[in-house]
Amino acid sequence: MPPRRRRGGRNPVTVRITGIERLRERLASLDAEVVKGLKEGVTASAEAVRDETARTVRRDSGNLSETVDVRYEEDGLIARVGWFEDPEFYAHFAENGTRSFPAQPSLRPALEAERGRYRARLTEAVRRALR
Repeated sequence: MPPRRRRGGRNPVTVRITGIERLRERLASLDAEVVKGLKEGVTASAEAVRDETARTVRRDSGNLSETVDVRYEEDGLIARVGWFEDPEFYAHFAENGTRSFPAQPSLRPALEAERGRYRARLTEAVRRALR
C-alpha cells in the first residue's frame, strides 16, 4: 500500500501491519480470549519490526533509530510501524536512497523478516486462546 501524502509533499515512512483486516466483521462474534490473543500477536510482531528497524537503520545522528515507533489502530488489531513526525521525514531518503547516497533500507527488510513469524504468532495466539 503506498504511503499517504502529507502536507508539504512529504510522505511518512511507515508500514501498516494488518493481517486480520478481512476478519473485522467476524471479530464481534469471536471469544474475547481469541481477540486478546490476536492483539498480542499483532503487538509482538509490530514491536519486532520496530526493534529490528531501530537496530539496522542508517546511523547519522542516531535520531532515526531512537524515533521509529509503533502506533495502533482498531483497538490494537492493526499496527503501523515507522516514523511519524516531520523531523524524521528524511527516513524516506535513507530507506529509498537519493542521487547522493544509495538506499539503506531497514523498515522493509524488518517487515519481510517478520512476515512469516507474524502468521505463526497469530496462529499460536489463537490456539492458546482456544485451549
